[in-house]
Amino acid sequence: MDIKNTIRLIALSAIWGGSFIFMRVIAPVIGPVLTASMRSLIAGVFLIIIFRLTNYKIHWKRDLKPLILIGVVNSSIPFFMYAYAALHIPASLSAIMNSMAPMFGAVFSAMFLIERLTLRKITGLILGTLGVAIVSSFNVAGDGLTYYYSVGACIIATICYGASSVYIKLNASHIEPKAIAAGSQLFAGLALIPLAVINPVQFDLDFKLVTMLILFAVICNALAYLLYYKLLAEVGPTKALTVTFIIPVFGIVWGYTLLGEAITLSTVIGGAIIVLGTYLVTSAKVNKTEQAVVKENRA
Repeated sequence: MDIKNTIRLIALSAIWGGSFIFMRVIAPVIGPVLTASMRSLIAGVFLIIIFRLTNYKIHWKRDLKPLILIGVVNSSIPFFMYAYAALHIPASLSAIMNSMAPMFGAVFSAMFLIERLTLRKITGLILGTLGVAIVSSFNVAGDGLTYYYSVGACIIATICYGASSVYIKLNASHIEPKAIAAGSQLFAGLALIPLAVINPVQFDLDFKLVTMLILFAVICNALAYLLYYKLLAEVGPTKALTVTFIIPVFGIVWGYTLLGEAITLSTVIGGAIIVLGTYLVTSAKVNKTEQAVVKENRA
């Protein structure tokens, strides 16, 4: 990987690590539903405006169903889950839990015969589970039950990421990444609006809050997705996926620096084990037979 793409990778990791800080600050003010909805809706509208100005066209009629499904599974649900978790657990812990997403992607890939579970991957899955157990067991603060609900919410979010990645691989490979980024974000935001109406949250809409919401959506969603897909095109999925290993580092650093969150030994040990497990799962090479299955499924 050259210097330019290395800088892109580090910048993306820093941005996505910072998204957990934004949620930790915004969610207690406007609630998890609006936090998830606004970050997606603003990002989707922003990208659509950019694409309009650059004459990039999205095939709305052709790709409507997959864009809605991807938006709900890959953004609406996980964004809400992380925003809920932000009410009860440190941002650094959510960032660490996020690194499990590729492991669930491997599980769903095996279920749909895209990639088989090798001994290396199984070892990685076991290590990832052990890491979660360590982080969860020694970081309980306040109401233990609420804490575990929040950890569970993070796990549900990573399951959604894993499932959506397989769906995209099987059923949406014909859609350009930029179109997926814009369309899925727009529908993700719209899908949560009814929940926000049913469960309204009272808050003061001031300049500071509006500014934070816009920065959160534009930087951590819109620009981050554009940066990620640029990296994906330049270096391929395997190297681009290493962003998952660096996000927890920035999540811990930002949490400590900006929010004063404590860095415990169990967080460091458990996080390291989760990252190691994720590495074992995602670094395994796909054999020729598996590659043929992927091509057949994408056809």
